[in-house]
Amino acid sequence: MSKIPAKPRFIFITGGVVSSLGKGLAAASLAALLQARGFKVRMRKMDPYLNIDPGTMNPTQHGEVFVTEDGAETDLDLGHYERFTGVDAKRSDNVTAGRIYSTLLSKERKGDYLGGTVQVIPHVTDLIKEFILKDTDQEDFVLCEIGGTVGDIEGLPFFEAIRQIGYKMGHSRVLYMHLTLVPYLAAAKELKTKPTQHSVKELRSIGISPDILLCRAEREIPLEERKKVALFCNLPEEAVFQALDAKSIYQVPLAYHEQGLDNQVLKHFALEAPAPDLTQWQHIVSRFEQPDGEVTVAIVGKYTGMGDAYKSLNEALDHAGIAHNVRVNQRWIDAKGFEKHDVAKKLKGVDAILVPGGFGERGVLGKIAAITYARENNIPYFGICFGMQVAAIEFARNVLGIPDATSSEFGAYEGSDARGSLIGLMTEWVKGNATEKRSHNDDLGGTMRVGAYECNIAPGSLVSKIYASKHISERHRHRYELNIAYKAEFEKAGLKITGLSPSGALPEIVELQGHPWFIGVQFHPELKSRPFAPHPLFASFVEAAIKHSHKVEKAA
Repeated sequence: MSKIPAKPRFIFITGGVVSSLGKGLAAASLAALLQARGFKVRMRKMDPYLNIDPGTMNPTQHGEVFVTEDGAETDLDLGHYERFTGVDAKRSDNVTAGRIYSTLLSKERKGDYLGGTVQVIPHVTDLIKEFILKDTDQEDFVLCEIGGTVGDIEGLPFFEAIRQIGYKMGHSRVLYMHLTLVPYLAAAKELKTKPTQHSVKELRSIGISPDILLCRAEREIPLEERKKVALFCNLPEEAVFQALDAKSIYQVPLAYHEQGLDNQVLKHFALEAPAPDLTQWQHIVSRFEQPDGEVTVAIVGKYTGMGDAYKSLNEALDHAGIAHNVRVNQRWIDAKGFEKHDVAKKLKGVDAILVPGGFGERGVLGKIAAITYARENNIPYFGICFGMQVAAIEFARNVLGIPDATSSEFGAYEGSDARGSLIGLMTEWVKGNATEKRSHNDDLGGTMRVGAYECNIAPGSLVSKIYASKHISERHRHRYELNIAYKAEFEKAGLKITGLSPSGALPEIVELQGHPWFIGVQFHPELKSRPFAPHPLFASFVEAAIKHSHKVEKAA
């Protein structure tokens, strides 16, 4: 086991009863409060599933894949961590059981265990502790969230690892915070605390006693019920907090502070700190709740059945709306179903259209139809990753007269046997001073162009004005690239390639000349948007939507 660092204090966030209660938001909110008090924080996530990372998981099962600057495909909660604290997550801040076991088996094959019997305890738990403790000596607080719920069989090694850390470091260095559910039974017209009691009992049965309890509920929990929870869970009353539904996730830090959560944490560690300045949070909430106007953005995607599939995108649009003091109404449209309906009817009244990233051919025709409508009716259009590629395909088919233009990612479209070369698998590119390569035979997981890459912007372009820079760095996550061989033909017809990789081989940004706002980007700008610093592309896109809305109002 790694040597225990001298400085940081560790807060472990666990959950019980059901998943999706908001452990990530609770952890991020507490981190923001501690940060506002002057402490340096780092956040980490442990996921008990056996995938190496979420990169090959369907977003409708586990939500979006959040990409870090250094190219890790991670859990979406790391997006919350970054947005709430402004601290960029790293590859070392997310680990899965699959990664732990893969490392373990690799070490065993190399003979690192000297012929001994390899077991969950101590070998698996030691690797988990090594992940938790690594590179933390410069932090004041390290907040570690464990995915899933207490009692899940795959999570047991993680709970055992944090139990051991608490045993080794002691009460003054470790705090356990447990988030659980207090459901309301409409028939009985009462809140039920028994699930919380059983969850805490389950946690204590594996050697962990929570120091703070967050009770997730859809309505106010009476004081007497909180006292009951404290009594049966062996906690002081001031350590039991409500985690109530909020209109905006950015209300959560304020709600916890009003109840005294950050004070209770400092009390546990016998620390004193200045009161936090939460003015910026109050400003954000005020603008979110009382906007001056509203716009409607249609999002034509393929994972619309689950809200978390485009979590960073949702938040980036909200950030841009806050910046312009408008509410951004998001109209989600399933691209697959969209193929069978009248486009004008579906998109009637929208102020802007966005096609986000995605994989595979399902819904492509619907996305093309939406892009055609935006292009022909001068409606602001924003294409992200696959949304840029489909915009290029639409332009090639309907403007350049290349009916079979397609991508090698998928086969022929309806009524066509073509496999065009418009979008293809780029097998080699440069990152920094190194050349990275891939092939069609590589594993799907972990082989994409992923993480931060630089881009040079064409002077005089719309994006150069938006960024106010000639050189940018953005996060990517994709396998296929727009073929640079079409550059001259595209630009002659009006679709300019205004962003290129430093080598000049990979198109990164396209924009349509003569259109109010039509931009496609190969990267994912939503990943770098923050409530206090909206991404410039999203801010400009929402501004264009506002202008379009005013134009329509005048025409009416």
